[in-house]
Amino acid sequence: MGKNRSEIIYGIHTVRHALEQMPENILELLVQKDKKSSRDFENLLDLAKNAGVSIQQVTRDYLDKNTNSALHQGVAVKRKTDKNEHQVDLDTILENREGALSFLVLEGIQDPHNLGACLRTANAVGVDAVILPKDRSVAINATVSKVASGGAENTPVITVSNIARTLRKLQEAGVWLVGTAADVEISLYDVDLSVSTAIIMGSEGKGLRQNTREHCDYLVKLPMHGVVESLNVSVATGVCLYEVLRQRQV
Repeated sequence: MGKNRSEIIYGIHTVRHALEQMPENILELLVQKDKKSSRDFENLLDLAKNAGVSIQQVTRDYLDKNTNSALHQGVAVKRKTDKNEHQVDLDTILENREGALSFLVLEGIQDPHNLGACLRTANAVGVDAVILPKDRSVAINATVSKVASGGAENTPVITVSNIARTLRKLQEAGVWLVGTAADVEISLYDVDLSVSTAIIMGSEGKGLRQNTREHCDYLVKLPMHGVVESLNVSVATGVCLYEVLRQRQV
């Protein structure tokens, strides 16, 4: 067996979720030694102690260096990880469905902040899985985890080598593919999203690739009434996913 790989994730909310949901993966809790105590900090210490996680007091310089000077809030954890950590099996989800399924397909997000925000919303609305391409997309890393506030660790994520093949599999299983584009006439609000649906979002700036557009059952736009021409991809994702949720709760 090879040596376990590890990573550092940071931020109060991200660390709390990791300690609550996957304490067996935590190698140690890193706490800034001169950080003023608070209820949140005491809660993290209690979680670590109850899980038998080692607690190390470190300097702010140490945390800055190991988080690339990110906003770590004086706390981080070192955890075991491997490249299959976030994986689930699409066939299993499709075979074990109960009611309408919902997927989020992110064709090529490059900004980890955008991916983190998308995962946070996907978790909030309860998608069955988020589908990412193996290439042309940012990987789930510490920044993604921080922004997702627990969504990265608690949302099923499927990484695929061929988006087109995956879209065909979804269609064959009865999942409707709804892509977003600015140059179409159909509004998001004109499509029935109460059935099994995959919302497909393109990359920042470029949108959906032509091959992906051709696989969609619907191409929809978000109504725009101001001077701006488009929304940030994570904002647009939130609008789409909550419309799916709204229609299913009517």
